Amino acid sequence: MLRHLKQLDWILIISAFLLVAIGLLSIYSSSIGKEDFLNFKKQIVFFGIGIFLMFIFCFFDWRIFRENTYLILILYLFCLLSLIGLFFFAPEIRGVQRWYKLGPVSIDPIEFTKIILIILLAKYFSMRHIEMYQVKHILLSGFYVFLPVSLIFFQPDFGSIIILVALWIGVLIVSGIKLRHFLILSFCGLLVLSLTWVFLMKDYQKERVVSFVMPSDPLGAGWSQNQAKIAIGAGEIFGQGLFKGSQTQYGFLPEPQTDFIFSAIAEETGLMGVSVLLMLFLVLIWRIFKIAINSQSNFPRLFSIGFAILLISQIFIHIGMNLGILPIIGISLPLISYGGSGLITILAGLGIVQNIKNNP
Repeated sequence: MLRHLKQLDWILIISAFLLVAIGLLSIYSSSIGKEDFLNFKKQIVFFGIGIFLMFIFCFFDWRIFRENTYLILILYLFCLLSLIGLFFFAPEIRGVQRWYKLGPVSIDPIEFTKIILIILLAKYFSMRHIEMYQVKHILLSGFYVFLPVSLIFFQPDFGSIIILVALWIGVLIVSGIKLRHFLILSFCGLLVLSLTWVFLMKDYQKERVVSFVMPSDPLGAGWSQNQAKIAIGAGEIFGQGLFKGSQTQYGFLPEPQTDFIFSAIAEETGLMGVSVLLMLFLVLIWRIFKIAINSQSNFPRLFSIGFAILLISQIFIHIGMNLGILPIIGISLPLISYGGSGLITILAGLGIVQNIKNNP
C-alpha cells in the first residue's frame, strides 16, 4: 500500500484538493447571506465520498475497461436508461427534469454519462486509430454521442450538450481525423445548429442568446450576466475580502454557488485569488496531459486526453459565461461549484488517471 501511495501524482492530488477547498470556502461565504449552510455541509460529504472513490479507482486496474467491451456497453446502456428515466421519475425543477431526488440529495446522471462516454470513445478509437480515414468510424462514434445528446436535448440542457459534443470532437482530433472530414463535420454542425435555432429552441433559450449578442434588457434576460460582471469588477486586485462581497452577500449575484461561483470568488479575492485559481487548474491539466504523454498505449492516452478536454471545456465555458464573452448555458466550474454528482465524478475520473500513471 505504501509503495502504491508513493507512486501517486501528489502534485495532481494536492492541486485538485486545493481547488475543492477554494470551492468550499466560496460556498460557505455565499451561505452566510442566506444563513443556510446545508449546501456547504452536503458538499463536504460529497467531497468525502469523492475522495473514497478516487482512491478506490487509483488501485483499480484500468485495463478492465480496455479488455472488456461488454462492461463498457453495459455502463453506456445504464447511462442511457438513467437519462430516459428522468422523464418519468425526476421532479421538474426550474422547468427541467434533470435530477433524481433522493431525500435531500439530487443525482445528475449527465455527470456520470460524461465519464462513461470518455471511456467508450477511448475504447473505440484505440482499436481503430489506424482506420480513422474511414468516414464510418466518425459516424459510428458520433452515433454513440448522439443518443445521450438527443435525450439531454429534450430536458433541455444545452450546456451539457455542448460539453459532450466538444468532448467527441476533441477526441476525434486527437485520434487523427482528416482535415477534409473535420471541415465537412464543422459545416454539418453549423447546419444542425441553424435548424435547431429555427425549429427546436424555445423562446426563453433564444432570448438568452439574443440578450448576449444584443444586450437591450439589463433588468430582464441580461440581469444575471450583468451582475456577474459587476461582481468581478468590484473585486479589483485584492478583492473585497472573504465573506464581504456585496454582490454575493446581499443576493444580487444569482446562483453564486453554481453557475456564477467564479464571479463570487473574483469579487471576494480579486485578481490575486483568480490567478491562484487559474494556476491550480493549469497545474491539474498539465499533470493529466503529462500522464497521457507517458502512457504506453492508445486507450489510457485517449482517456486522459478526453478527461482533460472535459475539464478544459467546462472551465472555459463557465468563466466565459461569468465574464460575459459567452451566453449563459448553465455550466458548473469543475471541483469548485456546488454539486455532488459533478464533484464525485471528477474525483473518480482523477482516480482513473492516477491508476493510468501507476500502470502506463
